[in-house]
Amino acid sequence: MSSISTESSSNLSLLENGGGGSDKPTAETSRRVRRTVSASSLIRKRSDLKLISRVRWEFMRRILTNLQEVLLGTKLFILFPAVPLAVVAHRYDCPRAWVFALSLLGLTPLAERISFLTEQIAFHTGPTVGGLMNATCGNATEMIIAILAVGQRKMRIVKLSLLGSILSNLLFVLGTSLFLGGISNLRKHQSFDPRQGDMNSMLLYLALLCQTLPMIMRFTMEAEEYDGSDVVVLSRASSFVMLIAYLAFLIFHLFSSHLSPPPPPLPQREDVHDDDVSDKEEEGAVIGMWSAIFWLIIMTLLVALLSDYLVSTIQDAADSWGLSVGFIGIILLPIVGNAAEHAGAVIFAFRNKLDITLGIALGSATQIALFVVPVTVLVAWTMGIEMDLNFNLLETACFALSILVTSLVLQDGTSNYMKGLVLLLCYVVIAACFFVSNSPSTETNTTNHTITKR
Repeated sequence: MSSISTESSSNLSLLENGGGGSDKPTAETSRRVRRTVSASSLIRKRSDLKLISRVRWEFMRRILTNLQEVLLGTKLFILFPAVPLAVVAHRYDCPRAWVFALSLLGLTPLAERISFLTEQIAFHTGPTVGGLMNATCGNATEMIIAILAVGQRKMRIVKLSLLGSILSNLLFVLGTSLFLGGISNLRKHQSFDPRQGDMNSMLLYLALLCQTLPMIMRFTMEAEEYDGSDVVVLSRASSFVMLIAYLAFLIFHLFSSHLSPPPPPLPQREDVHDDDVSDKEEEGAVIGMWSAIFWLIIMTLLVALLSDYLVSTIQDAADSWGLSVGFIGIILLPIVGNAAEHAGAVIFAFRNKLDITLGIALGSATQIALFVVPVTVLVAWTMGIEMDLNFNLLETACFALSILVTSLVLQDGTSNYMKGLVLLLCYVVIAACFFVSNSPSTETNTTNHTITKR
């Protein structure tokens, strides 16, 4: 789970989940809050509380309402049984490939629920605090998986999963959205504000530079003189630079809205009815703030548990299924883990609301590249583990070419199904590359090891 306010389209490029409102918002704030719809909100179910309202005790009504909204308030609730099944499979030593598959399925609704609960808290805290929360929690699942993999010294899995999330958003999510959106709107002019793509592309190029220099430094050093320390130092310095850029990105969109791209045009008459319906469904928070915080803690703990299972069984799943760890980490994990967010982007494209679609895909990719990746490097440092930003030549080349082709596709501010098809085909080629790749599944770089004190 991929991913500030929809007051402007560029704010959506920052946060795929949107901001919030206050308990007693003004008319404008209420409109903004209601229209601050995350990608995953499109696959949520409106809860029927008629039976619960008949319960005599208010305390029981609140508990049942929370259970109804949190556990059954999403169309992905059918995947919730995978969570206890994964725990049982792990407890009773079932085939580890089963544990991996069940954990992967269980993470899908959990990631969507974390997004939902973050939005619920944002309704009570206001747009600024809510936007900051969404900025940090938008890709909580990826961060938890990465940190747990670091703790198990599986650096290659860390890098593959993070890079896979970026590539998935840039090529698969955006490509699918533009392709299907173009097919469904053949007779409509499809356009978006190109400044949104320019801002995110600029930041992604910065992330690419920070990842490329450690790799280049590694190749410029003599093998007998190379101990990895210089690359690690450069990676940590680059991580601070990336975090500063991400912080500036947040500040720019939170407090410099007059410099942001203008809001997207109002929907045409045929779209007004749908928007009114969604507004009614998004009148405000459906659960209290402290209840949302409690459930957020529970969901985060479950994500951490399943992520631990996922990391520890990925090699067994790769061997059992005859797939490379690279293919699972770069292709399979991001597609399944962010299914809710991906579905939302496609639905917005069907409605010809490409500014929101771009905000979901590009915003999530930017957040992972400039926030999750450097935080993982710095967390590894605090754990006494050396992790660098050297993603190896193949992975870095895929990252660079993906940013290049995405920026070229978005440069003129128009869209059609052919552009989406090109992005999808690029993703297919990358998937085929890692499918046939025989690169080692365990980390062999000398840069990623426990620090030895001298």
